[in-house]
Amino acid sequence: MKTVAILGSGLVGQTLAGGFAKHGWGVVIGTGHPEKKIEWKDATLRNVKVTTYAEAAEAADLVVVAVKGTVAEGVVHGVASQIAGKVVIDASNPIADAPPDNGVLQFFTALDKSLMERLQKLAPEAHFVKAFNSVGAASMVNPDFGGMRPTMFICGNHAPSKKEVTAILEQFGWEAEDMGGVQGARAIEPLCMLWCIPGLLRNQWSHAFKLLKK
Repeated sequence: MKTVAILGSGLVGQTLAGGFAKHGWGVVIGTGHPEKKIEWKDATLRNVKVTTYAEAAEAADLVVVAVKGTVAEGVVHGVASQIAGKVVIDASNPIADAPPDNGVLQFFTALDKSLMERLQKLAPEAHFVKAFNSVGAASMVNPDFGGMRPTMFICGNHAPSKKEVTAILEQFGWEAEDMGGVQGARAIEPLCMLWCIPGLLRNQWSHAFKLLKK
């Protein structure tokens, strides 16, 4: 049985941890403060091991970055040696602390550089794949859209890692669309902005993207 390290114990981290556990993975959660009590959304996760970011990453076959974008660089820098050679799913977004502007989130990155590119530079031997950043936690694991599989856009520099993440996404009820190398994150990360607009303006949060092809 493979083990996944979920770096982050918030809603996204807990949701993905539950999804991996559902699909037969061993799960360990890494957090900056493993001694603090976690308010579990899923009771089945209460027995999951919670440890430091570095210890979780060291113990895992695959790693998921599910922390706030504002702390993601610090977390990845701290575990660079533990994630070397491993597939790292980057679910983070570069959301700034500033409030949304008429329903549009503000990012701390520019269009010519993504957060994932920064993370890849901090851990050059890790195999980053962008995924799970363009939908809300409630729809990340086997969502029900009337039998239609939504699209998850992914990117990364390592083809075998993207193939592994594609297989995971298929288990989780998604179809993956490969948007090329790490630079593709410059387009994928802003999908978070677009996804959030209906929620921030009209409290509509139960949607996902679908790429239609002829």
